[in-house]
Amino acid sequence: MALSTDEVRHIARLARIALSDEEVERMRDQLSSILDHFEVLSDIDTDDVPPTAQSFELTNVERADEAGEPIERDLALDGAPRREDGYFRVRAVLD
Repeated sequence: MALSTDEVRHIARLARIALSDEEVERMRDQLSSILDHFEVLSDIDTDDVPPTAQSFELTNVERADEAGEPIERDLALDGAPRREDGYFRVRAVLD
């Protein structure tokens, strides 16, 4: 599939790439060659291949969500940069 120079310039404009006339011609040849390689894929018979989004089976590896003992307040606040009256102290985010 041969691309025209106008198509290459349009692609370059979409990609926000400035190309000289020489670069446009080189890109036209290279992009046309790439598209020719992809056209070969359209000749492959995929009628008996079911559509898939994933080629292998995925399993969830998360642990079960089980309730545990709550952490003590003082232990939780030990790493806090600022605390006040047994709570985390943070800057106001709303006016």
